[in-house]
Amino acid sequence: MKRVSLTQYLVEEQRLHDNIPASLRLLIEVVARACKTISHSVGKGALGDILGSAGSENVQGEVQKKLDVISNEILLEANEWGGHLAAMASEEMESIHPIPNRYPMGEYMLLFDPLDGSSNIDVNVSIGTIFSVLKAPEGMSAPTEADFMQPGTQQVAAGYAVYGPQTMLVLTTGNGVNCFTLDREMGSWVLTQKGMQIPVETKEFAINMSNQRHWHPPVQRYVNEMLAGKTGPLGKDYNMRWIASMVADVHRILNRGGIFMYPADMRDPSQPGKLRLMYEANPMAMIVEQAGGAATDGRQRILDIPPTKLHQRVPVFLGSKSEVDRVTGYHAE
Repeated sequence: MKRVSLTQYLVEEQRLHDNIPASLRLLIEVVARACKTISHSVGKGALGDILGSAGSENVQGEVQKKLDVISNEILLEANEWGGHLAAMASEEMESIHPIPNRYPMGEYMLLFDPLDGSSNIDVNVSIGTIFSVLKAPEGMSAPTEADFMQPGTQQVAAGYAVYGPQTMLVLTTGNGVNCFTLDREMGSWVLTQKGMQIPVETKEFAINMSNQRHWHPPVQRYVNEMLAGKTGPLGKDYNMRWIASMVADVHRILNRGGIFMYPADMRDPSQPGKLRLMYEANPMAMIVEQAGGAATDGRQRILDIPPTKLHQRVPVFLGSKSEVDRVTGYHAE
């Protein structure tokens, strides 16, 4: 089988569908290269002095791991100078990061969660990087937070890297979902799965069951029905999987089907959910929809939510369409 590199795939995709201009291709390649560098750091673990806490907090008030900070720096430095970007935004930074004046300003804006699944870093469980690309508004001179306030439908590309036994890059530019595996000897990304499709029927769900007592009734109802198994209303036995790393959980669903849920709960009414709309929910929703699945906040399609702030949080239900439709329907009732 002929090996297709990430660059070759992007060039041929542009020829076929005219949806990846040269500057977007170069931007995606730079992000992929940064993910390769992060993968290298992750792979070193304790040998690279990257484990443990950085002794600081991010804008969310979450204690940062050393690797969170390192990954954030890697992505900023890699993407600053190429001339493809106008600004960046990261889950780890309070405000946006405009491109310094000494570099040309590009037409895209990049958002990322540099390291998803931080609680798994020190125990050698799969973690990842999530990214989203938006187009800068026409005629924008100096980028502001308001320029990032675009619904997920406006994304021109989205993807994630998963740092597991293999390092993989899953990417969509709005024309299906493809997966590339990092050939560590050659240092290149190789196309290994084309046109990924989430299985429609599923018997797996992913949710943090320890929060069950705080859930709203529609989620209680849905999970209880799944737990009732073959003799329950859904008529089949389900398995539960929970890696506590969104990238790893979504990657499994992309390959095997299932539903991933991080619902809002009753602990803090001012927090509508835990996951960030701009850095996690939107890019993952685009990938999942492109693979034939669905993604909602329990009431509406995630990609249609108009963002109001950079670090906005939302409940998330994504995966196999029939299951997402079911739990979303329970919310509507």
